[in-house]
Amino acid sequence: MAETFFEYTPEEFMAVVISREVRDFETVGVGAASPIPASGCILAEQLQAPHINLIILGSSEYYPFPGGGSELHFLAQRGDLDLFFLSGIQIDSRGNINLHVIGDYESPQMRLPGAYGSAMLYYMAHRVILFRTEHTKRTFVEKVDFVTAPGITPANVHREGGPTKVVTPKALLAWDRQAGRWLLESVHPGSSAEEVKENTGFGLQMASSFRLTPPPTEEELTTLRTAVREKLKRIYPDFAEKKIRNQR
Repeated sequence: MAETFFEYTPEEFMAVVISREVRDFETVGVGAASPIPASGCILAEQLQAPHINLIILGSSEYYPFPGGGSELHFLAQRGDLDLFFLSGIQIDSRGNINLHVIGDYESPQMRLPGAYGSAMLYYMAHRVILFRTEHTKRTFVEKVDFVTAPGITPANVHREGGPTKVVTPKALLAWDRQAGRWLLESVHPGSSAEEVKENTGFGLQMASSFRLTPPPTEEELTTLRTAVREKLKRIYPDFAEKKIRNQR
């Protein structure tokens, strides 16, 4: 398995893992500056989910609305958004994400752009998959410095959905909604459970279904590097050129 690890980029692998989570006939939303989820969703559309209603902010092909982004929020508020993707500079043991500040809010070490509707989307999309391009204790912390969007909801507050998975270059985490914690569902080729735990800033239990993440199939990689790459060039040209290999 280790021999095949370097046959694809980390971004390609994450896109493949994400694509496998997309279900046919879903309405799927991808926000701005999210090329990895966009890659995975287009790959799913090309393979196992040809009937998805895919909406990608910033794409002329995959954005059927005349507005500039609020339509995704309206879909979620109506209960019509099945799957959405979020990230965070910090993700903690309780499923909270931070997109605001590092350090004390009044005197932060770093101030971030914040979030445009992420808290609402975290509540109202039926499923939310988190993604992060690094898996370190700097990202996966016991408690975020600022709660941009909470992972756990009070019993008297309606929540349509919430976190379901986290995809990183090392592993796939699954959310145990009843216990309110992350479980290690699978580790990717080239990583190990011990390595993932060492790079996670909170205790991480193994899922009962724990396994090695299946590597990309030849069909997945070929499709990603041909049809998907061509579509990505019109949305994220730099990403398509640098992170998705050209199939020759």
